[in-house]
Amino acid sequence: MVNKVIVGAQWGDEGKAKITDLMSANADLIIRYQGGCNAGHTVVVNGKTFKFHLIPSGILYSGKTCFLGAGIVLHPETFQKEITDLKEQGISLSTLKISPLAAVTMPYHIELDGANEKKAGKNKIGTTGKGIGPTYTDKISRHGIRVEDLFSKDILGIKIEDAISRFDLKTTKSELMEKCSEYAEILSPYVDFNWQSTLRKFKSKKLLFEGAQGIMLDIDYGTYPYVTSSNPIGGGACVGSGYGPKMIDEVIGVSKAYITRVGEGPFITELDNEIGTKIREIGHEFGTTTGRPRRCGWFDGVVARYGVLVGGLTQMAITKLDVFDTFDEIKLCVAYKDTRNGNIMYDYPTNAFEHKYFEPVYETHAGWMQDISNCKSFDELPQNAKKYIKRLEEIFEIPIKIVSVGADREQTILL
Repeated sequence: MVNKVIVGAQWGDEGKAKITDLMSANADLIIRYQGGCNAGHTVVVNGKTFKFHLIPSGILYSGKTCFLGAGIVLHPETFQKEITDLKEQGISLSTLKISPLAAVTMPYHIELDGANEKKAGKNKIGTTGKGIGPTYTDKISRHGIRVEDLFSKDILGIKIEDAISRFDLKTTKSELMEKCSEYAEILSPYVDFNWQSTLRKFKSKKLLFEGAQGIMLDIDYGTYPYVTSSNPIGGGACVGSGYGPKMIDEVIGVSKAYITRVGEGPFITELDNEIGTKIREIGHEFGTTTGRPRRCGWFDGVVARYGVLVGGLTQMAITKLDVFDTFDEIKLCVAYKDTRNGNIMYDYPTNAFEHKYFEPVYETHAGWMQDISNCKSFDELPQNAKKYIKRLEEIFEIPIKIVSVGADREQTILL
C-alpha cells in the first residue's frame, strides 16, 4: 500500500489534476483536502476536457470514492453547477461524499472579498473573488458556518444573526435562512454524516490526497501576503483530510517545465516580453477559474528547492515540457543575485517586499526543436530534452518520476 499526496510545487496551475487523474487509477479513496472553488483543475481524456473546481479529479474513474474533506471551503452554487455539468457528461457521482465539517462560503463572503480587493487598491492581493479568504477568516475566528449547520436550524439561526451583526448586513435573517435551506437541499445527497466510519473503512486501502493551489501560495510558507488562505503543502493533507501523517507514504510535487503565476505578488523570473507571451500562447496559460492571462517565466530553481523542503516532497512530476518544442534555447534560474550588495542567494527569501532587489542568475540550455508530444518513453525524448529533465532533477534533489508531454492522459511518460 502506497498512499500519495499530490502537491503543486509552484504558484498553482502546474497540472495537478492530470497527475491526480493518473494516480486515481490505483487509488480507492481520493480526498480533496483544502482550498475551494478558487481552484481550477483540468483533465483531458481522449481529447475530451473536464474542468473541476471542487470535486476531486478522480471522479472520472467509476467505483472510486471521492471525498471533500473538512479543510475545504464549499460554495454550494458552484458545487451545484459542477455536479450538473458532470452529470450531463455521463459521469456518475454516486461515490462522491462531503465532510459535514467543511466550511460554507456564504453570499456575504463573496461580497466582502470584492470589497476588500477594491479597498486595497494598488495593494490588492489579486484574489479570484470567490470569497475564499473571508470564509477561512470566519472559520479561524470561530464564526464560520459548517455544512452540518445547514441541517440544524437552531444553530444556523444563531450563526446567521451573528454574521448580520458583525458585517452589518442589509440582508435579513429570513433571507439567509432561506438561502441556507437551498444549500442544504443541494448538498444533502452527498453529505457524509458517517464520515468517521468512512475514513476507518479506507484506512487499510489506497489513499490519494489532492491539493489545490501550490506551495508558493501557502498561507505560512508562500509569498505572504500574496497567498491563499489555506495550506497546500504536503502537511496540509493531514489537517484537511482527517488522516494523520503516518497514513502518507509519498508526496508528489507537480511543476511545469517553466513557471507561472496569477494575481499579484513577486515573480523573480517573470518574462514580461515576447518570450513570456510565446510561452503563454503555446501553453494556453489562462486561468481555468478566472480566465485571466497567467504571468509566465523561466523555471525557478530557488523556488524548486524551497518547495521540496517545506512541501515535504519525495518525488516530482514535470508537466508541459512540450511547450518548449520550438525554443532554440531555454533559460533556467539557479540562484538570485541581491542587487544591493551582489550576494548570490540559493535559499528562498521569504520577505516578499524585498524581492524587488533580486534578479535571477540563469543557466542557458539548448532546446530540442522538435515535437515531443508523441513520445511514450524517456528514451524517445530528444537528447537535449533529457538533459533538461536531468538538470531539473539535480536541482530538486529528489527523483522526477513523471514527465507530461501534452494535455491528454495518454501523453505521459513514467520514469
